[in-house]
Amino acid sequence: MDVLDWLSAALGEEAIAEGVLSTDPALLDAARTDRSGWIATGSPLAIVSARTVEHVQAALRAASEFRIPVVPRGAGTGLAGGANGTEGSLVLDVSGMNRILEISAEDQLAVVEPGVVNSDLNAALEPYGLFFAPDPASKAISTVGGNIATNAGGLLCAKYGVTREAVLGLTVVLADGRVVRTGHRTVKGVTGYDLTALFVGSEGTLGVIVGATVRAQPIPPGEPVTLGALFPDVRAAAEASARITAARLRPAVMELLDAPALERISAYLGRERIEEAFGASAGASYLLVQFDGPTAAADAGAAGTVLTETGGTVRVAADAEEGERLLALRRAFHPALASSGEVLIEDVAVPRSRMPEMFAAIERISARYGIPIPTVAHAGDGNLHPNFVYTGDEVPQAVWDAANDLFRTAIELGGTLTGEHGVGVLKRRWLADELGPDSYELQVKLKSVFDPLGILNPGKVFGA
Repeated sequence: MDVLDWLSAALGEEAIAEGVLSTDPALLDAARTDRSGWIATGSPLAIVSARTVEHVQAALRAASEFRIPVVPRGAGTGLAGGANGTEGSLVLDVSGMNRILEISAEDQLAVVEPGVVNSDLNAALEPYGLFFAPDPASKAISTVGGNIATNAGGLLCAKYGVTREAVLGLTVVLADGRVVRTGHRTVKGVTGYDLTALFVGSEGTLGVIVGATVRAQPIPPGEPVTLGALFPDVRAAAEASARITAARLRPAVMELLDAPALERISAYLGRERIEEAFGASAGASYLLVQFDGPTAAADAGAAGTVLTETGGTVRVAADAEEGERLLALRRAFHPALASSGEVLIEDVAVPRSRMPEMFAAIERISARYGIPIPTVAHAGDGNLHPNFVYTGDEVPQAVWDAANDLFRTAIELGGTLTGEHGVGVLKRRWLADELGPDSYELQVKLKSVFDPLGILNPGKVFGA
């Protein structure tokens, strides 16, 4: 009996009839890539489109029995090649596990399956006056399970935290098919090691998340206040964002668009729309800041003073609707780049006080390699997204060389290789440089405790 026969028997006739197990070449091919554009070589063996925890258990038991690599996958919106089906692997797709099992307004939490789309969870929470704080740019298509697997951030995390802060507990299927439950439903809980935090951001290398208890936040009262400032160059805009942080102001959103980013959004949406919204001119950079809660107006006033003193031309949105339109233009950045070629979306973070230095370095690297690097940043937390647009199936070597300089510069400035996208395949070559040899060795050993056969997402993060 081969692995597919064994798995078919374990899944049962009903699951097979429903198409839970598939070897359809089109599905296998689609599972080889994600939003990063990286395409795995070869072809997966099969896809298990799990609908239940039992389906996940069956897949992992089969993989353990036959020593088959397993690649957990959600919506496929990742940006680091972390969920791409590799040669001979069993792709375990949990996007069909998409039920919201419970919303507790009293305890301000929700219990969900991993395939619940981020924005769908927020739509369900809104009538209760609550929201799920992690706010990735892909929130309309990315899943909560994927957010957890990569410890996703987004526009709101400077004030409300990244995904790890929003996860109270998890249900995880281990490599051998056992189910473990971590965490709690209480605000506090320090019993034992914090396995919940360990699984968050583990990119499918320690277990497969099949359920989550997540924290919900009260929707802030009143209308948010949004303001923007146009600066002559990106370093001035970065300096302004650092001064807002130093002034102890806590915007819910603080997004920085450099000149190449504005140019591409302009080409995508039309120059008239950009000039109407931003008042932007060629070569300018833009800092977009939004405050929420009862002190929003006062905080926006204080921030406006800081921006003006730093050389910015400041404009305050007339109302919340106009503010949301400005944020929508910011969210158009990635589609704008994708419309002109293949895109390598990078992700580094530095201490907020050192953002001006990082932007200066990006300008130098762009000039050194003769490659435009349009960049947006979650300026409230120092998370920058330098982007490279290229043609063809493979990322050009010059792009990797420039990215290498970016990564090393971020680390030298006290930063990190990735603020929210994860390591996956695309950043694993630099991982040891940041962690150091002792920490790297400990993490490799830790993976072997949870995955002694090495079947969970091999080749990703710590893979050779």
